[in-house]
Amino acid sequence: MRIKEITDSIEQYAPLRLQEEWDNAGIQVGDPEAEITGVLLCTDATEAVVAEAIERGFNLVISHHPLIFRGLKKIMGRTPVERAVAMAIKHDITIYSAHTNMDSAWQGVSFRMADKIGMTHVDFLDVNDVAAYGSQATTTAGCGVIGDIDPMPAREVLQRAKQAFEVGAVRYSGDGDRMVSRVALCGGAGGFLLDKAVEAGAQLYVTADMRYHDFLDNSQRIVVADIGHYESEHFTKEIFLEIIRKKSPTFAVAFAKNETNQVNYL
Repeated sequence: MRIKEITDSIEQYAPLRLQEEWDNAGIQVGDPEAEITGVLLCTDATEAVVAEAIERGFNLVISHHPLIFRGLKKIMGRTPVERAVAMAIKHDITIYSAHTNMDSAWQGVSFRMADKIGMTHVDFLDVNDVAAYGSQATTTAGCGVIGDIDPMPAREVLQRAKQAFEVGAVRYSGDGDRMVSRVALCGGAGGFLLDKAVEAGAQLYVTADMRYHDFLDNSQRIVVADIGHYESEHFTKEIFLEIIRKKSPTFAVAFAKNETNQVNYL
């Protein structure tokens, strides 16, 4: 099977045209026509992950975050990105990323977050009017999700999220004892959707990379929680696995063992 067959399957699920203008999803390094020897799935295609792919004999790494965000004018091994790119090229490793296109896809990152904490009746928080999946499809795209949860204090929802997402520490503002039955979520940096969450009637908004004033200015309107960027997205590789298994149930595919959160907690 060629690498392109797997990446095409991912793009049917999360079309590249859904990515933000600043993003760089798709092939980062390598040859899409090469025959696959195995697939390693990760959140970040670090040096350690590329080295693991080489060691395991896998020639395709699929990550959520793109390895190359900014243009590389030189590849001299001065930075972790340059070293990872050089290592991949030297060993014929293809690196592919599905980032904001997977964030915006139906049943994408935020939907998986909702599944993890037991939400129901889940839909996009902010719908994109773009015909995401072709002129014959009715599926829309969007950012973040909102849905229902069994009524409980906000603090209990956050405890559930802390366990489900393997969070070292949850930052939150607002009344932790407030009863919550409507929750909004956004994987990654979701501060831009905070007002949408309030307007949609959410009592709790869970995301990452929130600023101090996001907490301060909204604590009376809604419980705001930051669970960490990596923590909110590291299970995106489960979506990749399901897409690949549907395409080829017996193909060699694995989660990276050498992947770690780059942000540590004391």
